[in-house]
Amino acid sequence: MSASYHRFLLVLRLLMAWTFIYAASHQAFDANFTIVKFLNSTKTFHALFTVFTGPAIAPVVSFMVAWGHLLIGLSLLVGLFTRLSAAFGILLLMMYWMAHMDWPYIENHNNFIVDFHVVYSAVLGMLITERAGRVFGLDGWAGGLAIVKATALGRWATRTE
Repeated sequence: MSASYHRFLLVLRLLMAWTFIYAASHQAFDANFTIVKFLNSTKTFHALFTVFTGPAIAPVVSFMVAWGHLLIGLSLLVGLFTRLSAAFGILLLMMYWMAHMDWPYIENHNNFIVDFHVVYSAVLGMLITERAGRVFGLDGWAGGLAIVKATALGRWATRTE
């Protein structure tokens, strides 16, 4: 890969890191953050998402969303376990895509089937396939650690081939 392609991958990785870290800044450090209002306003898959709004599960899911954003963003920022965090990012973004859906529109009538959640997911998919954490990131270093080499998930997350 050329140096300019490496810089392009780095920029994409950092942009996605910022996206997740910024989302976390509104959630992880707000003691009153909850996903209940958002999930109660879903339309197309309302029955699926309201399951997560119950009083026993909503605090757990809210915690996982807020801190998940932060961990995904920090992982992308430093390029450590980038493939793993990008996979979780895709999962989270596609859940948001479904939650925003009022079929066939996403969030509003300006987004017909595809919106930024799908585009961001494609970018994260590119970061996975191109092993972007090895480009000015810590995945190369982590891939050499014995504990990472010892697990299938660790080897996949820092894959060298």
